[in-house]
Amino acid sequence: MGLRVRASSLLLPLALALAVALASVAVASAQQKFGINYGQIANDLPDPTRVASLLRSMNVNRVKLYDADPKVLTAFANTGVEFIIAVGNENLETIASGSGAARQWVSQHVQPFVAATRITCVAVGNEVFTSNDTAMMASLVPAMKAVHAALVDAGLDRQVTVTSAHSVNFLATSFPPSSGVFREELAVYIKPMLDFHGQTGSPLLINAYPFFAYKADPGSVSLPYVLFEPNPGVRDPNTNLNYDNMLYAQIDAVYAAMKVMGHTDVGVRISETGWPSKGDEDEAGATVQNAAAYNGNLMQRIAMGQGTPLKPDVPVDVYVFALFNEDMKPGPTSERNYGLFYPNGSPVYSIKASSGGGGGGGNGIGPGGSFNDPYYTSMFSSSSKLAMTFQTGVVALLAALFL
Repeated sequence: MGLRVRASSLLLPLALALAVALASVAVASAQQKFGINYGQIANDLPDPTRVASLLRSMNVNRVKLYDADPKVLTAFANTGVEFIIAVGNENLETIASGSGAARQWVSQHVQPFVAATRITCVAVGNEVFTSNDTAMMASLVPAMKAVHAALVDAGLDRQVTVTSAHSVNFLATSFPPSSGVFREELAVYIKPMLDFHGQTGSPLLINAYPFFAYKADPGSVSLPYVLFEPNPGVRDPNTNLNYDNMLYAQIDAVYAAMKVMGHTDVGVRISETGWPSKGDEDEAGATVQNAAAYNGNLMQRIAMGQGTPLKPDVPVDVYVFALFNEDMKPGPTSERNYGLFYPNGSPVYSIKASSGGGGGGGNGIGPGGSFNDPYYTSMFSSSSKLAMTFQTGVVALLAALFL
């Protein structure tokens, strides 16, 4: 008995240290898989320095831009926040025309900032396949290659990857997920793009919105299925995998489509997903309650490190759309109401992590507030809660073994 007590006195501090270390890894892993889109199609947004303070208070450490705004990149210097910056669609043909334009873009938008601001990725173009502009589509891969070559020349290619973001509508078939296939007319553009991703090790970015499916057919699409709420799910008859939410089914459909093109070596990252808090009369489901449920349940799953049914060991990597409501965006009312925050800093709604394990229910709509309201910290705290639970469990287990 004395030997056992002595062993426990020596091993318990080690066990505690191990538990804390493992919990820290869990927190870091969850944070690394969550980011937010910082759009700026508005005339009333706060100064980027205030935005930097807001995101730090929320423990958000990854941001995606739709340009390479120098004011934003400067405001986030020395914060540790990782950035995806972008080459706009309007610049693709110029960038693709020769190495000089790409070098100039990198020298202007990357090199002056990268020492202090963590630029980790350049997204070349956004949803180019949703247009009918074949010249722009044909310019995509040459532009991606040109930017990558410019980064190589600058010695930054190991630090900054090159990719492109695409609507999930580049799929001709998305369900069942195992039958996922790209639209036939896009194959000539997508195959060389996937070859580029495979060669450079960069991920494919997709913009996926289950809201659009529900809006189009609310009578047939299950609301709990698209909101990550409890539901029986839908079985893929080819793989026998069960899907309890549409977003994960869409991700696996992209994996299946890439496999058809001979690529199992490219990762998938969700560059946009979200839910509007307001919409027009014909936009079913665009409510504050549904927006809070969708984003809250999604964030909880990201914090858990959950993967899709096809790739359960690969945590889903998500950039939520969007940080702010943007009052100058064209289109239906929903387009201007995807934000977590109003431009004045008050929340459109507040997300509280569900206490359940599956991601359903328990998300509350909190009160308004300001940038300094400590309530915001809880919006993104599910990863910390998960880590603390994990740490407590490890300590209890090791204490039982050695005490």
